[in-house]
Amino acid sequence: MEISAAGRLEVRITAADVGKRVSVRRLSEPGVTEAKFTDTVGVLTSWDNGVVVITRKSGESVRIAESSLVAGKVVPAAPARRRGPAASYEELAHVCARAWRPVESERLGEWELRAASGFTRRANSVLPLGDPGLPLDGALDVVRRWYGDRGLPAYVQTATGAEGTQELLCAELERRGWVREVTAEVWIGALAPVADRTEAAAGGVVLAREADGAWLARYQRKGVGEVARKVLGSGPSVWFASVPGEGAVPAAIGRCVVDGRWAGFAAVEVDPEQRRRGLATVVMAALARRALEEGASAAWLQVEADNTGARALYAGMGFGPHHAYHHYRGPEASTT
Repeated sequence: MEISAAGRLEVRITAADVGKRVSVRRLSEPGVTEAKFTDTVGVLTSWDNGVVVITRKSGESVRIAESSLVAGKVVPAAPARRRGPAASYEELAHVCARAWRPVESERLGEWELRAASGFTRRANSVLPLGDPGLPLDGALDVVRRWYGDRGLPAYVQTATGAEGTQELLCAELERRGWVREVTAEVWIGALAPVADRTEAAAGGVVLAREADGAWLARYQRKGVGEVARKVLGSGPSVWFASVPGEGAVPAAIGRCVVDGRWAGFAAVEVDPEQRRRGLATVVMAALARRALEEGASAAWLQVEADNTGARALYAGMGFGPHHAYHHYRGPEASTT
């Protein structure tokens, strides 16, 4: 916390610091004799009418009464990861987008409007990197019309928690009634340790360039039709992995997209009756070895915050969180 020369805590932030990363301390129970303090670190996203709003790395917005602040200062951006590949948010956002392409897209300035008949939010949401070329209200009007013309809800995909992410845009969407429906995280790590997993050395994984009917039968997404096949098959260099099961349906599957130095893992799924046998590791190791052969050295994947099993698996492989991403759904169009 910021301390003056006289040894007192001071609030050294103002409304002019909106958009900067800050650290503040506040009275958590104002008015009590024995004061208790709460510290909050994140991006200052607004300071209006005596209320300070700070957006944490997770995307959670914390509202703080200005009168309860006892200290505050601007702080440097979150420190870079000490292990694994270095990566900016913008680089990862483009890599992730290339690995999960829509069947239809259109530019709105530097934003990309994406649609795939409703198959996954990632393929049916706006990727708002840069300037849309219009004031925000006008851009969001275009977004809602574009998705409405296709019979789809309007979604905007945003990110928080890394340098260059979109905490301010999140705050502006929330002010306009957009609702955050889903939050997940992008994790990154070195690729070689995944390929070197000793328990995966036995092999037994079948790799293919296309998802066949057996692979799709194990895939848990609903509504897997022609559009889904196109999305799943999109990307610079796509590989599908299967571990044969006792019947026609594989015991485990996975998908990997190789894009330059990056290998992106997705759709790693295991027969519920065969979980905790290392099959997910077997699948990822086989895909990682193929990605290494194609020149990749870094890996990324997406995992939901409440998927504790997957998070433990990926952490054990050397992955760690880079940033959080969110899907905001637009308010329903007025019927009046």
